[in-house]
Parts: sequence; C-alpha cells; structure tokens
Amino acid sequence: MSELTLDQTQLKAIVKVALLELFQENRDAFTDLIAEAIEEIGLERAIVEGEATEPASRADIFKLLEQQA
Repeated sequence: MSELTLDQTQLKAIVKVALLELFQENRDAFTDLIAEAIEEIGLERAIVEGEATEPASRADIFKLLEQQA
C-alpha cells in the first residue's frame, strides 16, 4: 500500500470541500439543528432575565394573557 502525504493547505481544502458537501446534502438537518440552538439560547436568556426580576403573581399573568387574546 502506498503512503499519502498532504500539507496543511491541501488538508484544509479537502476538509472545506467535505464540510460543504455535508452541509448541502443534509441542509434540513443542519437548519433544524441551528434553529434548535437559537431557541435554546433564547430560552437561556429568558431564564437569566427572569431570575433578575421580581416574581409575578398568577393573577397578573392571567390578566396579561387575557389582554392579548
């Protein structure tokens, strides 16, 4: 079996092509993954913001929900 050697530039180009093909062939999966990550970031920020504010009563929450309906 012959040995194959690649320099850093060649390896980088091969990895870029492989990743591009992977993204193109699995676009829906990556779109879902990115959307899920964005949702998780938003949820985490909401939790942090909520921890820094005063608690709301159940009645206040239902009042707001009724106003928006």
